[in-house]
Amino acid sequence: MNKSLTIKLISPRMSLRPMDSGMKRQMAPPLSLVTIASMTPKQHTVYVEDENIGKVNFNDNPDLIGITVTVDTAWRAFEISRIYKARGKKVIFGGIHASACPQEMLAHCDSVCIGEAENLWSQIIDDCERNSLKPLYYNAEPTDLSLVPIADWGFVRKKSRYLYHNIVVTSRGCPFKCEFCYNSCDYVNHKYRNRPVDDIVKEIENIGTKQIMFIDDNFIGNTGWTEMLLDKTADMGLVWHAAVSTNLVHYPDLIAKMAKSGCRSLFIGFESINTDAVKSVNKKQNKISEYEKLIQLLHNNGIMVNASLVFGFDSDTPETFEETLKWLVKNKIETMTGHILTPYPGTVLYKKLEKEGRIICQDLEKYNTSHVVFRPAHLSPEQLQAGYLKMYKEFYSLRNILKRRPQNRQIIVSYFLFNLGYRKYGRFISFIGRLGLMNAIGKLARRLSYGI
Repeated sequence: MNKSLTIKLISPRMSLRPMDSGMKRQMAPPLSLVTIASMTPKQHTVYVEDENIGKVNFNDNPDLIGITVTVDTAWRAFEISRIYKARGKKVIFGGIHASACPQEMLAHCDSVCIGEAENLWSQIIDDCERNSLKPLYYNAEPTDLSLVPIADWGFVRKKSRYLYHNIVVTSRGCPFKCEFCYNSCDYVNHKYRNRPVDDIVKEIENIGTKQIMFIDDNFIGNTGWTEMLLDKTADMGLVWHAAVSTNLVHYPDLIAKMAKSGCRSLFIGFESINTDAVKSVNKKQNKISEYEKLIQLLHNNGIMVNASLVFGFDSDTPETFEETLKWLVKNKIETMTGHILTPYPGTVLYKKLEKEGRIICQDLEKYNTSHVVFRPAHLSPEQLQAGYLKMYKEFYSLRNILKRRPQNRQIIVSYFLFNLGYRKYGRFISFIGRLGLMNAIGKLARRLSYGI
């Protein structure tokens, strides 16, 4: 069939945690939707709406509405879908939460795309043309990443409202299956894969900035490939940031190469400084005894550490928060992203706690890692909530910001910009950004931090 469809792709408004500012919503465009839009056949009209930077226009007339769903945006996805379905429109859900819980999603939409969409998108469009959408779409075969198009940022409207659009994905999946992560879900059976290095280089060139955010689950899932990419981009004059696992400590030469190629900060899932805690969720790659060695290696190479930490493990006690804070300050951890342990539906952790009768909240909007939705072992829900909030308050207090300041002068500006501009006074910066200046703020921060 050659029917021309109008397709609307929507990213629902995310919930904010108590320590978040509106800047989180305006950090970057929804890359997954832009990628799908970029691979839509040209005879169809496709557009992307991000509710994080503007209201959803319900006065349009699309033939197919695709909504990406995370656990904390599910309630809003249901609302949007209900409005369109009442008008007789077809709605398909995709995204990480929809993939983990497809049967629950079908009560709110016509169809669910489970897992990677690239292999299925053309079939979904064909079926929509024929008015024969299937309830579920799933392809057990991993996507050939060499066939995934480079994102066309022309689909992003109002670019000035985003802090950045310099985001790049180099891989799919993670070599590890930690029990609290979506990678432990039944639908995830694809091996870790990297995109072709030349495609990454071309995408970086297309973006047109020297600062790049690699937003992979694990940038070092294949260290040999990582080295190839760094060799290829060594002379591009980049400044870049990524997320890695703690086993990076075993690759000091790679750390030096990362720094030389422009790495300035790494998001690392330390999760806990308690060995029993990381063992309890099958995080085998984390060795507590190696944490400080890794931090020192990174600091020696001028790389900032963003420590991801989780509170609420069965081995955690009221003393855990103070002990962790002292450890963070002692090691001069530049930034910290804290979470309350959250059993995402569909994960191994959720099934375990559900079986034990410990799930105490079914409100999906609260599954954003800032609320207690299960019964902890050695903390009351109130103790866990209060300890978590106090941890953030103390870590980002002016006193501890000064105590943690890095000795390396090359990263001192970016350190204070993040700690003060994003965390401490983020609400004020977000207010300015809402005036349509968010991208200008990003450019200013880039220039002040890195001179680019």
